[in-house]
Formats: sequence, C-alpha cells, structure tokens
Amino acid sequence: MGKIISLANQKGGVGKTTTSINLAASLAVQGKKVLIIDADPQANATSGLGIDPKQMSSSIYECLVDDYPLEGTQVKTCVDKLDLVGSRIDLVGAELELINKPNRERVLRELLNQVKANYDFILIDCSPSLGLITVNALTAADSVIIPVQAEYFALEGISKLLNTIRIIKSKLNPSLQIEGFLLTMYDARLRLANQIYEELKGHFADMVFDTVIPRNIRLSEAPSHGLPAILYDPSSRGATSHMQLAKEIIAKNLLNIFRTVRNKNG
Repeated sequence: MGKIISLANQKGGVGKTTTSINLAASLAVQGKKVLIIDADPQANATSGLGIDPKQMSSSIYECLVDDYPLEGTQVKTCVDKLDLVGSRIDLVGAELELINKPNRERVLRELLNQVKANYDFILIDCSPSLGLITVNALTAADSVIIPVQAEYFALEGISKLLNTIRIIKSKLNPSLQIEGFLLTMYDARLRLANQIYEELKGHFADMVFDTVIPRNIRLSEAPSHGLPAILYDPSSRGATSHMQLAKEIIAKNLLNIFRTVRNKNG
C-alpha cells in the first residue's frame, strides 16, 4: 500500500515543484514505484517531466470534477517506474466546481484509493494556496513535506499552514503527520541561511530533514529540458541532494514500519 505525501506551502517560490519532481524521480531511481499528482494549475510538474499538458487526453481536473477514474489517467514519464497524473490551466476553475460536490474535501482521497496499492509512494504537488484543492491533498495524504526557502521571510506563513494542518487533522484526516520540514535554495556561504536552518531545528527538532537542497544552476535548468536533475546531470549537487533526501525518507519510513510492527507484537 503506497504512502501518500503532499508537498505544501502556501508561500510561492519555495521550491515545492522542484522538490516534487526530483524527489519523485530519485525515489523511482531507488527502485520504488512512484506516482506524482500535479495539483497545481500552473502545471509545472507536468511540463518539468517533459509532458505537454495540451497533449494529455485527461488530467487531474477531469478526475476531480467529472469523476474520471484515476486509473488510466496516469502517463509514463522519462523516468522508469515514475508515473504522472498531469495538470492543466483549467484546474483553476475546479475549486468553484467542487463547492457543491458531496464530501468535497475527500474527492482526491477517494480517487487515490483506486490506485494506492499500485505504488510505493504517491507525491502530490500542491498549488501555493490553502484552497479547496490543497485541502483535498492534505485530506488524502498520510503526511506532508513542507519546503522552506532559506531566506528572511521563510518562516512567515508557516504558522498559517500548521494551523490548516491542525484543522484538517481534527476534522478530516486524524492520521495526517508532518513528514518533515525541508530547507530549499540553501547557500552555505550565507550566514542567514545557516541561521534559518538553526531556527527551524530549534523550533521543530527532529521534524527537520537532515538533507538540505542547495541553490544549484543545473537544478534550475533541468525543467526547461523536461528532465529531472537525476537525468539532466546526475553528478550535480541538485541531483545528489534529492537522492539523499529520497534515501532519508525511505529509511525513516522503514523505521516507522518496524516500530509499528514491534508495538503490535508488544
């Protein structure tokens, strides 16, 4: 049964889509079967994996609004074992169209139940908002990764996201966990970047990933070629840091499974 992880932060430009694409590709390279859901109308995760949104026969919009099954909407990507349910600009209108649906916050959860058993990990790339589609993503998820940019205003808005997560835990998804805070666009030469990392660690301790994602030109260039960094330049710091993040997540989840089994056995 696959683990569903949403990548969310209502602040734009924090590296959410870059992390979604490259973490998904790195997990697939590690031998995991991965599905990435592009839940952002900008469709950057779709184009960043070399898929033209205009050429897709259906997208996440049709699944959410028109009750298309998720099975069959996936497309293969340039990475072996990595599938994508793409997005298009029409997803902008989905929030309004979902308002009158019964159980409108749980539509994506029901869709993912159809395919969850086919994947080891399902990653949801959320839009930079806390609207109904992001609420759907958090309601469907087992956990959430919160990318945090290594800049002055990075911690601004985290409290709002954490409050949303608390509300969703209390009303819609009691089992939702924080997978971790991920520091992105990190430049070790800057004192401010190190201060932000220490501040995150001070506030959230073990919930902060040991891996940080550095600023990296190859990482920025890769989406324009429709490739994740691991295929565009496997030796780049952008590619190796995401591979390290994938290994950290796999190890953490194995440990959690071990603890669960041990607790059940007393």
